[in-house]
Amino acid sequence: MSDPKVVVVIPARYASTRLPGKPLVRLAGKPMVQRVYERAKEAQTVHRVLVATDDQRIMEAVQAFGGEARMTRPDHRTGTERIAEVAAHEEGDVFVNVQGDEPLIDPLAIDIAIGVLLEEPVAQIATVATPIRHAGDIMDPNVVKTVLDFEENALYFSRAPIPWIRETRQKIHVKYWKHLGLYAFQRDALLEYPTLPQGELEKIEQLEQLRWLENGWKIRVAEVEHDAVSVDVPEDVARVEKLLQK
Repeated sequence: MSDPKVVVVIPARYASTRLPGKPLVRLAGKPMVQRVYERAKEAQTVHRVLVATDDQRIMEAVQAFGGEARMTRPDHRTGTERIAEVAAHEEGDVFVNVQGDEPLIDPLAIDIAIGVLLEEPVAQIATVATPIRHAGDIMDPNVVKTVLDFEENALYFSRAPIPWIRETRQKIHVKYWKHLGLYAFQRDALLEYPTLPQGELEKIEQLEQLRWLENGWKIRVAEVEHDAVSVDVPEDVARVEKLLQK
């Protein structure tokens, strides 16, 4: 594909259980959705950035800082389904899902995901992962782990520690991968996503990317140095503000 048009879409839902109104939480003077938007705009291979929301308050906040936003249906089960609705009505060859709760997202990670999607042979879906550096993250169900095949495609994603070390009597070095919720899609693959049936693994683990694996799709994974710092609960706000001030 020569010079593909790349569109970043940031799903932003108001009704977060643990932190209601999360996209509008202020971080060092700006709403979080603006922080994410501005970081995404810094990616070198991105042509356009949009926010996909189901709430007029978020829509108005994005317009207030000069960003683009699209209103979407309120009944989407996942952020990717919300992005697919936008892709059905917007021009673009590649669409990138940048999580709306990661105000410190590295623009380089976005470029890397896009690059690995487009390298030969071209993939339909790509994502990124980083080596786990803190032992506590291995057992943390909020840290999603992945394992890869020989061609850097995901074999599985889980909240559980994978791989599990069965033989503990001898020292074994294991590289654990933390999956970051950043996806790059070919347009056709994204549009097909909402039509795919949900499988038991997706429902059990509550991980939307398992829908592709359960339906026989491949997800290419690239390594990045960036480690996601997300805002999930009120206690995360002060921590992220401190990092923004560095």
